[in-house]
Amino acid sequence: MIIDVHTHIFPPDIIANKELFLAGEPEFALLYAPGASKMATAEILIQSMDENNIDFSVVFGFPWRNGQTLARHNDYVLEAAARHPGRLIPLACLDLCSPTCAAQAEKMLCAGARGLGELAVYSAGENMDRVIDNFKQIGVHCRQKEAVLLVHANEPIGHQYPGKAPYGIDFYYAMAKALEGVTLIFAHWGGGLIFYELLKKQAPGAFANIYYDTAASPYVYKTQIYRAAARAVGAERILLGSDYPLLSPKRYFSEMEQAGLTQQEIESIGGQNAAKIFKIAAA
Repeated sequence: MIIDVHTHIFPPDIIANKELFLAGEPEFALLYAPGASKMATAEILIQSMDENNIDFSVVFGFPWRNGQTLARHNDYVLEAAARHPGRLIPLACLDLCSPTCAAQAEKMLCAGARGLGELAVYSAGENMDRVIDNFKQIGVHCRQKEAVLLVHANEPIGHQYPGKAPYGIDFYYAMAKALEGVTLIFAHWGGGLIFYELLKKQAPGAFANIYYDTAASPYVYKTQIYRAAARAVGAERILLGSDYPLLSPKRYFSEMEQAGLTQQEIESIGGQNAAKIFKIAAA
């Protein structure tokens, strides 16, 4: 079983008319205004899944600032999952700077979202205290619903690129402590947080339920990251995430083989670990 835990889908009308959605959305403009930016509908994703032998994909939208656009996109994700039962696992996005964030989280989980994600903070400014408080509040709902939380993270050094948030390990660690007990997936290798699990002294339980996905890894890390990460936390805590439509899942399997992972490690990362998290029984 192969499960991709990190894919993005957009409603067809937003893809066709994205210039109408740029105003007041600096993050969306930064990531999707360029002509080369890739966007996909649910149906395009399903076609790619069939071509790449992907059994399930975890899907989500975008953390819009505009509440109506955010709700509309989340509804599309839920509707897409309903149209493709047994293929798509829906997560709901949130605006983490919004005072209604926690209420929206509860609403979406009750509406059928299997979790929340990809939650991202690109420019919180003076709202950082609110962001951390929102994480604590939505964590309560995730514990009650046994929902999964998938959060954007990126390495604090290295080259700059669109979507690279100006936050570091201290922010992700504070987030982990605020969400203790929640099944938490840090995207993009946790921005390097994965290696701090080797510290002798840390907050008790902070890392107990954390997983790390591989999204965008071929753009950022050498192939050795797979072997180093597996040694640091074990292959059972790593999840395949393609960041589709940014990259094809085939790229990741090729790099895992180049890194010298065993077949069992590849199968664990490729789907077995995610099946446990999302309670998907083997066919």
